[in-house]
Amino acid sequence: MNKRSNLTITWAGALMFAMLASISLGAKPRPQAKVTTPTSPQQKATAKSYACPMHPEVKSTRKGKCPKCKMDLRLVSEDVIAANRESNVATAAVGEIVTAAGNTSASAGVPDSNKKLMIPDVEVLDQEGNALHFYRDLIKGKIVAINFIFTNCTTICPPLAATFARLQKEMGDKVGKDVHLISISVDPLTDTPERLKAWGAKFKAGPGWTFVTGEKQQMDELLNAFGAAVSRREDHTPALIIGNDAREVWTRTYGLAKINQIMSVIDNVSAGRVETVTSKETKP
Repeated sequence: MNKRSNLTITWAGALMFAMLASISLGAKPRPQAKVTTPTSPQQKATAKSYACPMHPEVKSTRKGKCPKCKMDLRLVSEDVIAANRESNVATAAVGEIVTAAGNTSASAGVPDSNKKLMIPDVEVLDQEGNALHFYRDLIKGKIVAINFIFTNCTTICPPLAATFARLQKEMGDKVGKDVHLISISVDPLTDTPERLKAWGAKFKAGPGWTFVTGEKQQMDELLNAFGAAVSRREDHTPALIIGNDAREVWTRTYGLAKINQIMSVIDNVSAGRVETVTSKETKP
């Protein structure tokens, strides 16, 4: 056996000795590190939770549309839904109701029962550019139906306007005489009288249907009085407020309800009675 063979055997023996020593000493193989996949905040909160961006209380485990405003439900986490709900509650309670005389009331928003509503007599502009005092010129002694819109809206505002257009058609000559329709802009910085007039023309708005805009500060005061103030214009809800100022009867209902239901509420409020119509809650 040559010198090179002796060297190979020596190295092989050393390697064998090391392996035997490791076994005898109880050495264990090093464990492999566990590989984890990061979990997104949405997956951590809820696997599949959908909610309406305008009505956070409307939730579902599947995709669909909100039964209230027909918007697509969006995938969100429970903590986001809770935050939105708290934000909406805070918005609904914000502000004081200011009377034409400048007095204030502790409660805000339109009641769901027969209670007096204090409406500010702020200066506004209609779709013709006429300067008006909101309470004196549009509300005092009248029966009114009021909704809230903005002209750049592509979700609930067109259906709200279509509902008023249908009311206008069904009620005929009564609109502008017995009942007055009022659409208040929630985006007065964008909605000039000219824009409101052009937007109303798409729905064939006629006499007795007034679109209202004005200076932001005064419009904010007006929206606060009706409980319709929102931090973002897209967050406004499809509420319809119906009032009989002469009898001090005010109520709110769902602005996209069936026409016969809305007309029934108008008839009751006209007679001094309150009957609130709400949409039937259905699972998406």
